[in-house]
Parts: sequence; C-alpha cells; structure tokens
Amino acid sequence: QNPTQVGTALQVFHNLGTLKDTIANVVEGYCTALEENIKNALDIKVLTQSSQTVSRGGPGRAAMPTPGNTAAFRAALWTNMEKLMDQICAACGQVQHLQKVLAKKRDPVSHVCFIEEIVKDGQFDILYKFWTSVTQTLSSQFQSATDSSMFLKQAFEGEYPKLLRLYNDLWKRLQQYSQNIQRNFNTSGTTDLFAELQQMEEDAQDIFMQKNEDYDPEKALKDSLQQYEAAYLSKSLSRLFDPINLVFPPGGRNPPSSDELDSIIKTIASELNVAAVDPDLSLAVAKNVAKTIQLYGVKSEQLLSTQGDASQVIGPLTEGQRRNVAVVNSLYKLHQAVLKVITSQSSFPAAAEQTVTTALKAVHDLMGSAVQPLLNSVGDSVEAIIITMHQEDFSGSLSSSGKPDVPCSLYMKELQGFIARVMSDYFRHFECFDFVFDNTEAMAQRAIELFLRHASLIRPLGEGGKMRLAADFAQMELAVAPLCRRVSDLGKSYRQLRSFRPLLFQTSEHIASSPALGEVIPFSIILQFLFTRAPPELKSPFQRAEWSIARYSQWLDDHPSEKDRLALIRGALEAYVQSVRTREGKEFAPVYPIMVQLLQKAMSALQ
Repeated sequence: QNPTQVGTALQVFHNLGTLKDTIANVVEGYCTALEENIKNALDIKVLTQSSQTVSRGGPGRAAMPTPGNTAAFRAALWTNMEKLMDQICAACGQVQHLQKVLAKKRDPVSHVCFIEEIVKDGQFDILYKFWTSVTQTLSSQFQSATDSSMFLKQAFEGEYPKLLRLYNDLWKRLQQYSQNIQRNFNTSGTTDLFAELQQMEEDAQDIFMQKNEDYDPEKALKDSLQQYEAAYLSKSLSRLFDPINLVFPPGGRNPPSSDELDSIIKTIASELNVAAVDPDLSLAVAKNVAKTIQLYGVKSEQLLSTQGDASQVIGPLTEGQRRNVAVVNSLYKLHQAVLKVITSQSSFPAAAEQTVTTALKAVHDLMGSAVQPLLNSVGDSVEAIIITMHQEDFSGSLSSSGKPDVPCSLYMKELQGFIARVMSDYFRHFECFDFVFDNTEAMAQRAIELFLRHASLIRPLGEGGKMRLAADFAQMELAVAPLCRRVSDLGKSYRQLRSFRPLLFQTSEHIASSPALGEVIPFSIILQFLFTRAPPELKSPFQRAEWSIARYSQWLDDHPSEKDRLALIRGALEAYVQSVRTREGKEFAPVYPIMVQLLQKAMSALQ
C-alpha cells in the first residue's frame, strides 16, 4: 500500500524488461488465491466438521450436518462468508493500488507511462481483468457448491437477504476504498513522486467509482446471486399466500376473524422488514405483497352476496347483507393495517410504496362495489318518496292562525323515518365510518338536489302551501342529517337548500335580482319555479312536452348541462307566446317578461 515502494519495484521490473509478465503473474496470483478462498469458504466438509465435535464416521460417509446441528452449521457458514468478503476486499485493494501507481508512474528516461506499456498489446486494465475473473469465479463456485450440497442451497435461498447484505457491504467498502486511495495519493509519497503525480492529468477513476455503458461492475458481482434471489422470492410469495389460502377454505362462507387477519398482516410486515436490506429486494417483495393483497380481494369478492336480498331495504338485514357487511369490514381492516405497515417502514423505496398503494386502492374500490347495490336501493327509495310530494295538495290559502296546520308534509315524515331506519338497520354495522359517510354524503346531496327539483315544480302553490313547503325545507336538513358528519359539510347542496327557502315568499322581481341566482342556485331551477306563478296557459316544460313529472325528472338527470335545460325552458316560453298570439290576446302574464329577462341573463352567463 506504499506508492513509493511499489513505484520503485515497478521501475526495477521495467528496467529488466519484464514489467508486463510480472504484473500479469501478480494479478493471476491474487485471482488464484481468491479462488482457493472461495472454495474453502464453501467447503461442506470443513463446515460440517467445524459444527460437529463428534468422532468421525467411517469412510464414504456423506458430509452433511446432523439434524439439530443445522444452526451451528449455518453460523459457521456465515462466519466463513464474512471472512471471504474481507479477503475479496483486501485483494481488490491491492490491485486497485497497483493500477493507480501504474497509471501515475513514468519512466524517467523515455517518459512513457507504465500503464501504456501494459495496455499497448490490447490488454484491458488490470483491475477490470481481475474483477471479471473474481466475479466469474464467485458465480461458478457458488453454483457448483450449492448444486452438490442441499444444505448450502437452503442456507443461501432461505437467508438470501443476509447474503445480499454481505455483498452490498462489500460493494460499499470497495467504493470507499477507491475514494481513500485517491486522497492518499495526493498526500503521501516522496516529493519526487508527489511532484510527478501533480504534473499528471487526473486519470480516469477506477471501475468501482463509475458506471460504464457496457459493463456494470456491481451487476457483475451480484449476478452470482440471481438464482438464490429467485428462489427466495418464490418462497416469500408462498409464505404470504399460505395464511390467506388457509383462512379462505373452499366453500367457506365467512371472512377471516381478527386473529386470522393479524397473522396475515404480521407475515406481510415480516417479509417487508427482512427485505429492507436492499432497495431492489424491497421492491420485489413489495410486488409480492401487492399480489397478496389482490388475492385477499379476490377471495373476499367470492364471499359477497349479489342476490336480490343483498340490496333490499324493506326488512331487517338479511343473511347475505350481514355477510357483505362482514366482508367490507374485513377489507377495511386489511386496508388500514397494511397502510400502517408501509408508513412504519423506514427508507421504503418510493416505487415499492407505490406498488402496495395501488393494490390497496383496488381494495378500496372493491369495498365501494360491495356497498353499491345497497346504496342504489336506498337512493331509489329516497327518490320515490320525494316524488310523492306531488300527490299532496299545496294549493291551499293561509289558515286563520297564519301558521301551517302540520309541522311538515307526509312525504317528509316518511323520508325522515326511512333515512333514520336505513342508517340504523344497515349502515350502522359498517366499521369504516369515513368510507360509509363518503358514500352516504353523496346520497344526501342527491336527495337535496331532488327535493329542490320537485319543490320548484309544485303547481299550483298557494300561500298556505308555501308555508308548509318552507317547513319542509327546514325538516329536509333534519332528514339528511343521519347521512352526513355535519349537514354543512354538504357544501353547495346545503347552500342551495338554505338560499332557496326565502325565495318562496319573495316577489318575482325580487327573485330575479337575488344574488344567489347563478352563483348558488342554477337559473334553470329558478325559471322552473317561476312557472308556478304564471297562469295555466303558460305551461311548464314537461306539460308542454306532455311528460309525467317522473319522466321529466329522468330527462333532467340525463341532461345535466344548464344549456340543455334552458333550451327546453325557452321552448316552453316560445310556445306560450305562440298560443297568446293565436288567440289574439292583448298582453302577456306579468311574470313572463321577468322570465324572458332571466333567461337572457342565464344564456349570457353561459357564454
């Protein structure tokens, strides 16, 4: 490791004209010594003896650890492997050092750089030659040793992460050593050599410091590990799948219990922790974990009931619905537990996290599709109840007391009762509250949208009817409350409900100038509402088309764009103008010009 002494020795061999052969022999010597080291480290006889102090058997006895001695055998093997890594590292260091001096040292007479002498016959640099030899020897020796010994094969496959860590540590040490050599060269040696080194341009760094296009020294080192990695990953996948296949027996009807789920999660955590020694291994195991999550999803999906009774909302929970709730709860627990495992992994590669997260998203989607039939049924029933408001009479005038006779309408009582019952009978059993609320809040928004739609279509609407409808508006907030965390969380729907109520009692001119128009409440809903203040001759869009209210409501669902809705309203207004002209009427209804003005305002807002 002393540049001056090595330099002097090289000069001597150069003067003797044997520099090239000498260097070749030295490097060859290192390679042979390492080959011997590798063989010894993997020698099953030596390993078995060091782990057995028993008297030796007769001739021809196979060398293998006796049962119960496997632990000692493995300990001896890993000690040998550590020693081998030290030997490889030391030999590399010497070759690296030799190459550095060759690259720096020139002949004082001819000024030829020694490295050029060696390379001129098409020789590669000696470090490259040495490294390819060492990595090939590693591959072939490991292969033949594990082919001939089951115990070695099991040790390397079963404890592959340990082996990989030794290789990773070796690679780090080699890179560190390259950097140190660089520094030492710049600070040691006699002044002559130092001056000589200073004059020379910085030579290309050695192979451990740079990635070459066509040769990756780290990959060359790790190629000897490929077969063990493949076997390890395959066993890892079996370890992950086994507990799942166990808790979903063929013909089983129930999702796994909490304890069974815990054992699955522990296996996932353990596989990820062991693989944490290396980012590439982490990613490979994360892919296995993703497959495991998928398998859990597939097995759970097979348990779901999709029969008619899964979506009934008339009686108590059916057997199928009970099972669906249990499956969703089980998927939710898996989702949360795996999320916790990956967030607690230190230095988890981003790609690995992404892989597992994608699999978890599929679990979340499956939970969604499992509750969808029930949500659809509830949504349909809510709509069916709201539409019955048209069967009630809102045409009455104010009673003498000036208050409505009943606190709210019949349909509203029914709606409140239905929603409260659905929440307690069905949704209360789900443990994933946020997930349930995310779904039921959407249902609450839809219920408010339908309520506003149908409330704006009530015709005729008397003063007493307005009072009762206003009471229904207040009760509507109570009706949807069980479906959400807070009613105010419903955002735009909630603001529409609040803003529309005062408009019931305002004059048409007032309504037309309301700041809520267009901002909070769509123009089409207000225009629809103003039809109720017109004489029967000014027909609502659905009356003109001769549709039922249910069909019109369906049309509105199919045409969510404001442009389409306004076009239909414009058609109704134009038909009214036509009918007035046909009967040669002298004037239009007072609300008509206000509606035309609003329609123009709405159309220009769309531009």
